[in-house]
Amino acid sequence: MTEQNTRPVRPLHKIFTDVPPHYDLINRFFTWGMDRKWRLLAARFCLAGQPGHILDLACGTGDLTLDLTRMANNHAEITGLDFSEPMLEIARRKIGVSKQVKFINGDAGNLPFTDGYFDCIGISFAMRNLTYRNPNVDKHLSEVLRVLRPGGRFVIVESSQPENRLIRILDHLYVSLFVYLLGWLISRNKNAYNYLRISATNYYSAPELKNLLLKTGFSSVDFKSLFFGAAAIHIAVK
Repeated sequence: MTEQNTRPVRPLHKIFTDVPPHYDLINRFFTWGMDRKWRLLAARFCLAGQPGHILDLACGTGDLTLDLTRMANNHAEITGLDFSEPMLEIARRKIGVSKQVKFINGDAGNLPFTDGYFDCIGISFAMRNLTYRNPNVDKHLSEVLRVLRPGGRFVIVESSQPENRLIRILDHLYVSLFVYLLGWLISRNKNAYNYLRISATNYYSAPELKNLLLKTGFSSVDFKSLFFGAAAIHIAVK
């Protein structure tokens, strides 16, 4: 069986329930610490126009939520949603007591919000989990559209595929060898980092993800490539 056809380990819920204690540390190694800068940039895109209601979708341990909280005006309502309660426990500790922020344990395919509730939805390094060989991809994206107001923005920061063939090969080697082995050794969770290895090296390129979002029903999609195309920020408008 070829790597391209290998199915990623499922269910993802177990992976992201087991991995939280080492999640942030390994992310720093994965991106050489650049994930912080990229997440800040995504937060700035999220906050353009001073949205009143913001969702950090699949918020994990709350890094994007924290950036949004620090940068938003005091009137913005920020919600973090994730299906992993251990991840949310870490996120709550990061934020502390806040009237501005709430966290919800929920399903991205069945969002507990009314139609058009959010002005902006952000997602950082979790879009792969919702869309990579996921049988619920259509449901996930239709739910994002449903809870966004007309003209609202969906801001995505995610790993991508470098356009340059040599850089893409080097990037895939880095993820498949260094990140996979380091993540496995630190977390002792082989399944989680085998999933990361497979999904990151086979995920959409930035233009392919743009096309997926347009086909879903977004009216316009722009993207900005990061670090020679190893990652990208997409801004999709409903």
